[in-house]
Amino acid sequence: MDQLSEDRKIVRLEETESTNSCLKELLRTEHLEEGSVVVADFQTAGRGQMGNSWYSTKGDNLLFSLLIYPIEIPANEQFIISRIISLAIKNTLDQFTDDIRIKWPNDIYWKDRKIAGILIENSLQGKIIENSIIGIGLNLNQQVFPPELPNPVSLRQITATEQDKDYILDLLMKEFFLLYRGLQRGEKQVIEDEYMLDLYRVNGYYWFEDANGKFQAKIDNVLPSGHLVLKTLETNEERMYAFKEIAFI
Repeated sequence: MDQLSEDRKIVRLEETESTNSCLKELLRTEHLEEGSVVVADFQTAGRGQMGNSWYSTKGDNLLFSLLIYPIEIPANEQFIISRIISLAIKNTLDQFTDDIRIKWPNDIYWKDRKIAGILIENSLQGKIIENSIIGIGLNLNQQVFPPELPNPVSLRQITATEQDKDYILDLLMKEFFLLYRGLQRGEKQVIEDEYMLDLYRVNGYYWFEDANGKFQAKIDNVLPSGHLVLKTLETNEERMYAFKEIAFI
């Protein structure tokens, strides 16, 4: 994690409403160096993308939020941050198991089961991203999940080994800043290409569902805006979707 200030803040909490909310509140009252982190054992109101909730038993999983100042990223290209953190989590988990993929836009899957979720909240100032708070929920040691959750899995369930949260946090931070510094050196295309290669169900045709019903298509592209581009099987038509406009079946 080169170039990170020694003054960056690391806050460890037993419990908080959400690590993103906590980091945002800290930022309102003081200047925080890039790379500052809030880590919690438990969140009473953990959140996911587009208003989804995030469930985790106390002390079992890695729940944290990271602050960066990506002022060089245009606001209309902010999805690159999602690509970087998704790849950082994948690259970290690749050190423990196979079959880790990124389900668009930024859920992390092991085979067909969800192991991590991401919530990114960007503060915009005109065409500039003033700051970005990246919240991560990574299932590490949880062994029992509520039955209403469709497809969760933890790294402990995959590896049959209890995992060290601090060790994995350190690995993940290193992977993130390796990619983030690469972006700052102009390696945007490399990151975009790697993200596409690591997408869940990127090869072949699969069933999807939009407002008009079910259809078969393949993933053709993910645009800088984050929109997913599908190509249908029957008509070879290109269709573009924002978050929540399309479902994988």
